[in-house]
Amino acid sequence: MAHTFSRNYVHVIFGTKDRRKTITQELQTRLWAYVAGIGRNHDIGILAVGGTEDHVHILLHLPPKISLAKAVLLLKSNSSKWMNEVTEFSWQEGYGAFSVSASNLDAVIRYIRNQRQHHRKLGFEEELRAILQKHGVAYDPRDLAG
Repeated sequence: MAHTFSRNYVHVIFGTKDRRKTITQELQTRLWAYVAGIGRNHDIGILAVGGTEDHVHILLHLPPKISLAKAVLLLKSNSSKWMNEVTEFSWQEGYGAFSVSASNLDAVIRYIRNQRQHHRKLGFEEELRAILQKHGVAYDPRDLAG
């Protein structure tokens, strides 16, 4: 083939170090916009960003020239650097990443944009357990700590 064609949508989730509630509601709008800007600067299509005080969800389109690990590293390192200008901040070491079919994009976008309402009923660790189970990912419960 003379060209590369791809549509790799990924739902990425990562939390703050030690689940510290350092992303205040005031900072969330600015941080989510900053994450989207990082994506634009690196040709990573950001379809949705949302979360709460202790974690973020990002739905992205992964371009063929960037690995998932590289994309997450760019998003985490650059956003962490920006957040450290405002408050002491760091992300947890790992992340979750789950493929999303094109037919499910709207549902995942709604889910990400409604995180505040969603977390009135469910904590981050319970949410992550449910997502891991839904995707058939085996895990050690000790690995879910921030």
